[in-house]
Amino acid sequence: MSELQTPPRIAAIVPCYNEEAAVAKVVTDLLEAVPNISVYVYDNNSTDRTAEVAASAGAIVRREERKGKGNVVRRAFADIDADIYLLIDGDDTYDAFAAPEMIRELVDNHLDHVLGCRKEEHEGEGAYRPGHAQGNKLFNRLVGFLFGEPVTDMLSGYRIFSRRFVKSFPAQSREFEIETELTIHSMALRVPQKEVLIGFRDRPAGSESKLRTYHDGFRILGLIGRLLAHERPFAFYGGLGLVAFVVSLILGVPVIVEFFQTGLVERFPTAILASSLAVIAALCVVVGTVLSGVLKARREALRLSYLRLSPPPEHL
Repeated sequence: MSELQTPPRIAAIVPCYNEEAAVAKVVTDLLEAVPNISVYVYDNNSTDRTAEVAASAGAIVRREERKGKGNVVRRAFADIDADIYLLIDGDDTYDAFAAPEMIRELVDNHLDHVLGCRKEEHEGEGAYRPGHAQGNKLFNRLVGFLFGEPVTDMLSGYRIFSRRFVKSFPAQSREFEIETELTIHSMALRVPQKEVLIGFRDRPAGSESKLRTYHDGFRILGLIGRLLAHERPFAFYGGLGLVAFVVSLILGVPVIVEFFQTGLVERFPTAILASSLAVIAALCVVVGTVLSGVLKARREALRLSYLRLSPPPEHL
């Protein structure tokens, strides 16, 4: 007689800051869509009744005092023990009823990450503002080019993870850059993953967006630059070295030509600057080479840590 199969433990993580108007529906929809799911609402210093409303709807409410979605995800990933993790915003813009399909994709295909790519259910200014949509497309192309793997919606806040993804994720970001860090981590670790189209709609009445288009955009761009230096150091420092070398040639070649013609170096400051840039270019190549070796060792350690953790569940 075959042993009874224990269903996997599924935990939903719902970061919230002043989502009194929306969080109850998110919680009830998740509880209805996914049987036996545990919904954890993390109240991130809300000044309204978010925590009380979430608890009344059936959520387990916890509090993270460090402001920022990244801090919430970092705390939740450390505190919650489950086999499958669902991350969704508490503003009711994502379709919670897409969760069963996303979870089945992860289990049936033995994946570590399923990304919910947003598709608007209807036209509306609040759902996906043009500036955000264009910025997201730009970041998708940039990250795909820099890290060598295409992505359709890297800023989506709706994702499903395996336990070994969550417990091997370092979570360094503090605010909305966390989605970028999650995306690039999955690329760097080369985990099995898939994208799924999910519904995306306007916020309910009384709910306000916390995103700041330009402020958050520049923060994300800065994070991409830092992660490029961290995850592809030779490309990053080699690129800087190439720029420095080209500028040194532009400045230095006329000085060298003049020296061979006259035997004199009349533009001495230019010669010093060109020589300095050439030295900087060489140092950039050396730094990039050394850090590439460090990166290889770090990725091997991260991979071994990832492999020590249990794989995705075999069944629901």
